[in-house]
Amino acid sequence: MPPMTGGYVNWRLISISCDIEYARLRAGRNALRPGFDALVRHLSQNPRAALRPAPRKRGAPRAVVETARGPVCTAKTGDTGKSESAMPKRPTGVPAKKVVEFPAALWDVTVDPVEFHDALDLQMRRHDDSWGHLHRAIVRPGDRINAKTLYSWKTGFRVPRTLDSLDILKRIECRYRLPAGYFQSKLPNRDRAPAGHQLPGVAPSEQRRLAWHLPDDFDSRSAAEREEILTWVRDVIISGSTDYRRFQAAAMKTRYALRFKGLQGKSRAHRAAVHQDAHVDPDLVGRSRVAPARLQQEMADLVRFKTSTLTAVGFQRSGVWGDETASQKIEHLALLFGALAADPEGPVKGLGIPAKALSFGMLVFPSIWDWYIQWREQRRGFYTAWEVDMLRLASAMTRQETGWLRQNASLIDRVEPVDGLLSVHDIQVAKNDWPSACDTFCRYALSRVKEVERVARVHRDPFEPILPILEADNPVGEYRKITEEILKLMPNQRRYPRAAAESVRAFLMMRIGLHLGVRQKNLRQLLYRRRGESPTSERRLIEAKRGELRWSDREAGWEILIPAEAFKNATSSFFSGRPLRLVLPDLGNLYQFIDAYIETHRPALLREAEDPGTFFVKTVKMSSTDAAYGSEAFYDAWRLIVQRYGIYNPYTGRGAIKGLLPHGPHNVRDVLATHILKQTGSYEQASYAIQDTPDTVAKHYGRFLPQDKAALAAEILNKVWQTA
Repeated sequence: MPPMTGGYVNWRLISISCDIEYARLRAGRNALRPGFDALVRHLSQNPRAALRPAPRKRGAPRAVVETARGPVCTAKTGDTGKSESAMPKRPTGVPAKKVVEFPAALWDVTVDPVEFHDALDLQMRRHDDSWGHLHRAIVRPGDRINAKTLYSWKTGFRVPRTLDSLDILKRIECRYRLPAGYFQSKLPNRDRAPAGHQLPGVAPSEQRRLAWHLPDDFDSRSAAEREEILTWVRDVIISGSTDYRRFQAAAMKTRYALRFKGLQGKSRAHRAAVHQDAHVDPDLVGRSRVAPARLQQEMADLVRFKTSTLTAVGFQRSGVWGDETASQKIEHLALLFGALAADPEGPVKGLGIPAKALSFGMLVFPSIWDWYIQWREQRRGFYTAWEVDMLRLASAMTRQETGWLRQNASLIDRVEPVDGLLSVHDIQVAKNDWPSACDTFCRYALSRVKEVERVARVHRDPFEPILPILEADNPVGEYRKITEEILKLMPNQRRYPRAAAESVRAFLMMRIGLHLGVRQKNLRQLLYRRRGESPTSERRLIEAKRGELRWSDREAGWEILIPAEAFKNATSSFFSGRPLRLVLPDLGNLYQFIDAYIETHRPALLREAEDPGTFFVKTVKMSSTDAAYGSEAFYDAWRLIVQRYGIYNPYTGRGAIKGLLPHGPHNVRDVLATHILKQTGSYEQASYAIQDTPDTVAKHYGRFLPQDKAALAAEILNKVWQTA
């Protein structure tokens, strides 16, 4: 039967089933309708041909048609009465078909359908099961599923979405002797967690995060097993079970950093709590206290001094801060002043200086810095590179000729005494000879840097979340498994366009990130141009400090151009003032996905929101109109991809890599550098993959262990014995 609604042909369902554009099909409906009417009349008069029960005997026969809502009996043959919806009934006197536990198949399947409803319909016909008979065969006392549900599955109007529905699928598989998971593997949206988990005492927001990572039989397991699964999911997938993350979780409970309005971005505060690849302190989370107006003005003067294009008349400086560097330094100083103002009796155990008494002039006194770095050591348990960086910042501000503090002697007038650390005499001495006070502090800071460096420890292992990948012989190939998992679980685009768009976006994030090896800022701010559109000029890209994905007619491929000015290390010898230009290889249908994303999936994500012009855009919800990715939103998107597709879950069997932990896009640079080091042993070639210098790779990115070096040398030497 053709799909009908209210006695009329449902053209929309036909367009979906036949993969024909709805507008074109509707335009030609007048030419097609007579054929469908003839088909309905024929099947109404020949119920056996329609595989439907015969019309009831009383009165004129009614045409039984299938609709999206189930069978519908239309107007009586030869009658003009109104149509009515009703379940088709078995003819009077005909006994019900006997239920057989394992019916024999009538024929062998040569072509296995891809769609779920096609596969279910085929297996039902193959085993001579109607949807009503199948319902009687598999239903159990207490089941809340009815026969109409099976019919809606068979016709493709609905698909199983709950745990109870998935259990019914398992019974059907068992009845037809099909492999376990046969029907579930054909569901159009395997990327969606089934509904129905019972998690008493867990907030709905956490239930949504946990649902995807719980096995389908979670509710039927013992209490001990359920607790074990929940603990594993929370520790490994949701939070990440590293020592640094545990420290972050504890540090988030005591917030003390000051907030400088109009100067600090909102991004780094969130990254401090969740990002393993961000060199920021977790105490930055929740900067609830606003700095006093005088201190905010001093901070604004410092930022203006270090970020302006030209130095103000009468001042000298050495080096300029970019946006990211300025944001980082502001937050570092916000922590320092926050610690000085924190309550000594509170959990932070600060110094207790009144906020109104804080001033940058205090930073030229060694006693203040000695208290701060020792306070940090007591809080964390050891010294880190953080204290070294802060001391270097302070020494730069007091340097001869170019130091900002040295050139602002009036700051000392705002300094007030601090019990036990700063006396009136100390302040007066500094007022009398400000340059000498700056020289004294500069010598102190440089000396302390050497002392702290000697005992500083690494507070986190940046490689820990991705150790299983870095330890593989082919790190990039191992990381690529995440993209394969995304494709394996990709939803049906026609039925779930937005979910499919999110999967394609996740796939392209990973693929382009692995090809480029750039920092997340350059990746999330990447612009794009369609095929045939004129690319943006390099001068405009330099002004915007952004790269662009465009089609290159000369190379016949998708090209990415990023000006050197867009990179954090723009002055590195790698660039020499020239842009990064890379043609993406058309491997693994990459071009096909890029074209589909630009033409179909990206508009599905944007909906009615304003287009920010970037290649990657957020999924726009009804409550938001901002489609541009911020730094924390992009990090969270990447981390969610790793949680869903990357981390192997032994309880569900999903996930690509055993032992992987949540991480952000920055770790891709570690993967690329380590891969090339393992293949070539060259730090210089590894630096080419991440647009940096060999020294930077050796210090921060490449995990090239002695055994890797020995194995690479042995591979060359062993060739001598193979040819002997």
